[in-house]
Amino acid sequence: MEDKTLEPRAARLEVPGNFPVVKEEIDNPLTLEGIELGRKLFYDVRLSGSNRISCASCHRQDLAFTDGIPLSNIGESGKRLDRHAPALFNLAWAEGGLFWDGGSKNLESQAFGPLTSEDEMHQDLYVLENELKQVPEYLRQFKLVFGEDVKSANVVRVLAQFQRTLISGNSKYDKYRRGESGIMLSDIELLGMNLVAAKCKGCHTGELFTDNGYHNNGIDDTFSEEHEGVFQGRFRVSFDPLDIGKFKTPSLRNVMLTAPYMHDGRLKTIDEVLDHYQSGIQLSPSTDILLFQNRGQVGIPMNANEKAAIKAFLASLTDNDFINNKKISNPNL
Repeated sequence: MEDKTLEPRAARLEVPGNFPVVKEEIDNPLTLEGIELGRKLFYDVRLSGSNRISCASCHRQDLAFTDGIPLSNIGESGKRLDRHAPALFNLAWAEGGLFWDGGSKNLESQAFGPLTSEDEMHQDLYVLENELKQVPEYLRQFKLVFGEDVKSANVVRVLAQFQRTLISGNSKYDKYRRGESGIMLSDIELLGMNLVAAKCKGCHTGELFTDNGYHNNGIDDTFSEEHEGVFQGRFRVSFDPLDIGKFKTPSLRNVMLTAPYMHDGRLKTIDEVLDHYQSGIQLSPSTDILLFQNRGQVGIPMNANEKAAIKAFLASLTDNDFINNKKISNPNL
């Protein structure tokens, strides 16, 4: 007989010592059982209409939960998507909206996008509920976590709980910042750290290396209205002309793992990214003023030695413990 006195156990995020304080999610409090259920569902192909792809199909742990593809076409329709799959880590600190344009206010509402999109997972939510109800373990876990049977609203809640535990903060840089024994940055890494602070901190700020804001970084100078305005960036959500071409700032953490780069994955390497900021910025009315670092002209001056130092520092932001952490890996294997 099932013990009806069982209740989910409260959980707390393991926040690195050099990170900012994290806000507790009052509407969806973390529980050990909720996190583990979300982890199972994240890797479960039942979440797609054809039972062929999971969340992890486009968010691979070994690539800091990106997919290494500029624009994926592995979704249910086989069509190429309009935007690059973003990395998934340190989402407990994500503010100001999710997706490249901030079209979703939190992780819970965000999940409905890929779940129901005909070009991504294309799942009917009623069908999903029925499929998961056929799995006794899922029935038991949902009952324990929420006190009720499987509901799509609770599917996205546990997915969000799991994703908030994807914390990356144990790179060489982090260990150096925390003063851990025997960890030092090399001279070239230190130079790169200072260069990033001087040239990039307007957008890639703090220990999270993102301001969670939106910027037009000069990747384009025209912005098509096609495909429901996805190329117009933040403007698609805000309708503020000053937001045309602005996209959410990604973190520099694990950046050596998350190629290709930009919202559409058009830049293949870090060298291409640095070249863009040095001499490839295209001007438009909303081009960010932070990019005018060349004596008042657009561009960020960098010589070859400085680029090498910046790359060395960026490599120190790779968190190998994160990409090898079995606590967040596929439990179904």
